[in-house]
Amino acid sequence: MRPIPILAMVMTFRERLAATIRAARPVLEEPGVLVVGSEVPNLLEPGAAATLVLSKDLDVGVPVDRHAAVKRRLDELVGLRPSKEEPSVWLPESPGLLEVNFVGLDPTLDPEEAYLLEDDRLPLLVFGALSLVSPGAEIEIEGTRVRLPGVPGLLLEKLVTERTGEKGDRDLLVALALLSVGRPDDLDTFDEQYRRLRPDLRHAIRSNLTILSLLQPRPGMPDPTDRRVDVAALLRRLEAGEIDA
Repeated sequence: MRPIPILAMVMTFRERLAATIRAARPVLEEPGVLVVGSEVPNLLEPGAAATLVLSKDLDVGVPVDRHAAVKRRLDELVGLRPSKEEPSVWLPESPGLLEVNFVGLDPTLDPEEAYLLEDDRLPLLVFGALSLVSPGAEIEIEGTRVRLPGVPGLLLEKLVTERTGEKGDRDLLVALALLSVGRPDDLDTFDEQYRRLRPDLRHAIRSNLTILSLLQPRPGMPDPTDRRVDVAALLRRLEAGEIDA
């Protein structure tokens, strides 16, 4: 077993997240770019406390029509280098930073589709489920402006995709964290957007909520047993609408 670097042991997760955001600032401040994934609920906590979901990466969503502009800023990243195996993944050069993963955003794509935007410098996997995401809050982290997706759309994205294994469970716990930081009106918007989806996608969301209601706790992530009542209430709300329809 490899020893944990001393720097990584003494730095808090929030400090590493903030340092990574500073390192990626040239890209993050490009118009249209969003932070997506497990760091969103961390950053939505008061003071961006980053206590909800611990992960080893920062997911950066790049609109496909902004790809060229983002690529021009890559040389300005500090302390990060592209992986030889996966050029869309930028690896930290010190234990004080997190891995940065670039993914593509295409609002025209069907939620069940995906494609590869090929490029010699910054290829992007474009996931259709991320077409459900739209810009939300803009926050400042130690001098860097960061745009986050709205909670309803990202919650839909996390729940509409059929995932399995440990990765699937972790993504469902990200959805749970989003529920914990969302406002009451976020659930109303989520419900409205859910109703506009195809029946098969609505079924996938209800199925994932059912799985989420049965998950067991994992170290360093939100405890699903604490919010089973909330998950069950949301599931009943969606199911009631299906019956009414």
